[in-house]
Amino acid sequence: MTLFSLVWRNLRQHVVANGVTVGAVALSAGLLMSVWGLESQSRKAFAVGSPGFDAVLGARGSRLQLVLNAVYHLDTSPGNIPWALYTALKSDPRVEAAVPYAVGDNYRGFRLVGTTGEIFSRLVGAQGGPLSFTEGGPFRPDQKEAVAGSQAARRTGLRKGAVFNPYHGIVFDESMRHNDLFRVVGVLAPTNTPADRVIWIPIDGLFRLGGHVLRGGGAEFTPTDGGEIPDEHKEVSAVMIKFRSPQAGFGFDQTINKQGRVATLAWPIAGIMMDFLERFSWVTMVLTLTAVLTAFVAGAGLMAALFNSLGARRREFAILRALGASRRRLFGMIVLESSVVSALGTVVGYGVYVLLFTAAAKVLKIQTGVSMEWTFFHPALVVVPLGVVLLGALSGLIPAFAAYRTSIAKNIVPLV
Repeated sequence: MTLFSLVWRNLRQHVVANGVTVGAVALSAGLLMSVWGLESQSRKAFAVGSPGFDAVLGARGSRLQLVLNAVYHLDTSPGNIPWALYTALKSDPRVEAAVPYAVGDNYRGFRLVGTTGEIFSRLVGAQGGPLSFTEGGPFRPDQKEAVAGSQAARRTGLRKGAVFNPYHGIVFDESMRHNDLFRVVGVLAPTNTPADRVIWIPIDGLFRLGGHVLRGGGAEFTPTDGGEIPDEHKEVSAVMIKFRSPQAGFGFDQTINKQGRVATLAWPIAGIMMDFLERFSWVTMVLTLTAVLTAFVAGAGLMAALFNSLGARRREFAILRALGASRRRLFGMIVLESSVVSALGTVVGYGVYVLLFTAAAKVLKIQTGVSMEWTFFHPALVVVPLGVVLLGALSGLIPAFAAYRTSIAKNIVPLV
């Protein structure tokens, strides 16, 4: 019989023990590939920042809170800033684009962002392409119209021509419904960015929602339908900024953050998010350590299983020796057997990787709008399986050495 046929026969004879080992190896390999793959794609996705913009200007406070609120639509707004800051940025020659955001309302849990039509020409998708519409087009600034992101439209059922009532606050509460009606005039194509989870409306329409009060000028001002809103009363939650050069960012950072007392500039967006992700690097380390320990436990289990089978196989080894098999052949058979078990575990581990990665990516997509694909290549998809197979081979060395020392004379005696 060939070496491979002998190995395969023994694997089938100890299918339960080998199956448990294969499962442990698959779990460790799948977990390692998932952890490293998710960590790599997360850094890549969040390092992009807000496609189309370099910085966020908002109320005095945390830069991270500004980014999470205005870019990823996750956190609450730190407050509002006067409209005059937006107009000053708009006219500054160092600024290529400045787009205002006003937030504080939702529809079925998806945030409404009041802005200008310029947002649809400035935002880009995850791959760098411009926004496009699957239905309709942009809203008109003086009408109660809305454009729904792809995920928001899919999960709420909004389509072109649908009408809806916004709800006050960023958390959906049936009792907080506004009486104002907005008509959907466009649905964006998927961008795989947080923009997919947003419903965009004219900023003037958000100002005029029932119950809203503007304090941009210091005193309270309540807008009315059809009435003009003086600029001195307007206020915005944030301003998305695109600089003409990196030097402009340094200049504004010095002026606003270090010398000013009114607002905060979150710049660069990607750098702030990378600092945020670094705070959770320990989670990756813990999961990696868990997966590595699981791999070593699987290796130890494989070694134990091989040792346990040696007692019953000593006569088999003695017969093979008597038939001309060399000690080296017996040694190689045991090492090959442990390697095959590990290799089978890595094959199943790819399935575990796909399941874990897909589940985690789905949760991240729902919560942030950022999309990640399990088909994305990461070196871990090659390194981890090779490392696990090598560990399996090493686990078979000690049992193989024991088989190597099998005595023909002591073990060839027929069984009674």
